[in-house]
Amino acid sequence: MSRLHVFDMDGTLLRGSTASLEIARRLDCLPELRRLEAEFAAGTLDTRRFAAAVCRLWADLTPGDVAAAFAAAPWIGGLPEVLADIRRRGEYAVAVTMSPDFFAGRLTALGVHEVVASVFPPLPLRTAPDPAAILTPADKVVVVERLRSRLGLSRDACVAYGDSVSDVPLFRALEHTVAVNADDVLRALARHRYDGDDLRAAYLLARPAPAGAGPCPGGEPSHPPLKERV
Repeated sequence: MSRLHVFDMDGTLLRGSTASLEIARRLDCLPELRRLEAEFAAGTLDTRRFAAAVCRLWADLTPGDVAAAFAAAPWIGGLPEVLADIRRRGEYAVAVTMSPDFFAGRLTALGVHEVVASVFPPLPLRTAPDPAAILTPADKVVVVERLRSRLGLSRDACVAYGDSVSDVPLFRALEHTVAVNADDVLRALARHRYDGDDLRAAYLLARPAPAGAGPCPGGEPSHPPLKERV
């Protein structure tokens, strides 16, 4: 194992959306979910109180609803190809998200080695989640430290991909970071920045340039096309 790729899900792999929005769209409760998100953005709800609130909102959620929401979600282009390339190289891909495990866990079917997400009760949601099982932004650093130690990797061998303030603690902890369709706060912290709908381009920004390769315009390292290496 030579490299650990850490992907945020909401807003990063899910372009312009979140697991909560996709589930709410499926259950036809978008206005209620948007009110909760506004409270979260205003700081009146933290991640744990937000999780308890959505459990009440999604009391009738079924595994079939989750599967349909996941399948219809706006996943960023090139995701399967990037995950396949990581596996081909013998590297490790993990998704770390504060969203529910019953949604995020499905990323393993796309090629993610491991998913670390907030743990919710089994469906249907008849009880509130354990607050200690709901991730916070600071937990992303803890998760990555645990993973890299288990894999025998240094921080220099870790790459983080994110989009928003929830990724700030991790971007401050790691040197190799890629802001993907990110807000201004994260862009200012990131080593690389990418805007668009092709994860392959963001992924190539963080890869070391091949021996003898010169810089490409803008100072970013040049790489052979990913499609030639998958």
